[in-house]
Amino acid sequence: MVQIYGTLGPACDHEETLARLFEEGMTGIRLNLSHVGLPGAAEQIEHLHAAARRCGVTCQLLIDMQGPELRAGVLPAPLELADGALIRLGTDVPLPPAVLPHLVPGQEVLLDDGKLLLRVAEALPGGALARVERGGVLQSRKSAALPGVDVHLPAMTDSDRENLRLARDYGVTGVMQPFVRGREDLEAVRGALDEAGAQDIRLFAKIENLDGVEKLEELIPAADEIVIARGDLGNAGPLWKLPALQKRIAAACRAAGRPFMVVTQMLASMERSPVPTRAEVSDIFNAVLDGAASVMVTGETAVGRYPAEAMRYLARTVREAEEFIGTL
Repeated sequence: MVQIYGTLGPACDHEETLARLFEEGMTGIRLNLSHVGLPGAAEQIEHLHAAARRCGVTCQLLIDMQGPELRAGVLPAPLELADGALIRLGTDVPLPPAVLPHLVPGQEVLLDDGKLLLRVAEALPGGALARVERGGVLQSRKSAALPGVDVHLPAMTDSDRENLRLARDYGVTGVMQPFVRGREDLEAVRGALDEAGAQDIRLFAKIENLDGVEKLEELIPAADEIVIARGDLGNAGPLWKLPALQKRIAAACRAAGRPFMVVTQMLASMERSPVPTRAEVSDIFNAVLDGAASVMVTGETAVGRYPAEAMRYLARTVREAEEFIGTL
């Protein structure tokens, strides 16, 4: 049976709403630790476990680590980036220090899973001046990407290590390691789990860059499940190449007998709409037909207006696809 995950956030972090998600078919949930640590999410996690007990569900809780993911820093307020405006990267938009040397004229900077596009116009001390080519509103701690640039960061942060140490205490069943670049990243996480006595916690390898795609052969045996994380993976090259990358990863996992998950924008329109697009339900259906062991929505349940409705469409489309497979 395909596992169906939501994402924990302010739109669904109360017991009543979480119970509705379970009633609609959710089997597990993701907690993004780029914004909070496990102790800081203790109340929400307790609501989750209470809702699961109430619904008679054994809930899978996945924690999504910070890892080597690039993110914009904390902003005093949401920042409006108007098309054509000049923005100072490093000050107006805080970025990790490791990024700053790569801000050379002409370099693209993608923010919030590529929703926003800036292009560096001039390098400055401690940052750069960039022109907004695709604007919108930037929130704190949204993802950042520099296409074509390899920014080296350690596989785990200090807070990641602390969260792994505490994982069993909070009922965590799986760890999602972002931006996996090679087997050594996964071995570092395995080692930290072993030290914490949490060998039974499953390890999910998120494929979010071309390094991960090219090293699939060594990553697949080292992970319990592969995650086709289409947000940042779609920033790794022209967006029209993403479907082929998804198919390539899925085929490699099927050939190796390794479970895989498909995630990102599966029902993105439902952050604002009570019904999905036809393309979105087809995307979910086809992911199951491709052999996905699990699917996940993110903002749809975390911050969307219709978390229960999104879960209903996700779960019912998945089960319809499973029934269809049974007729083949």
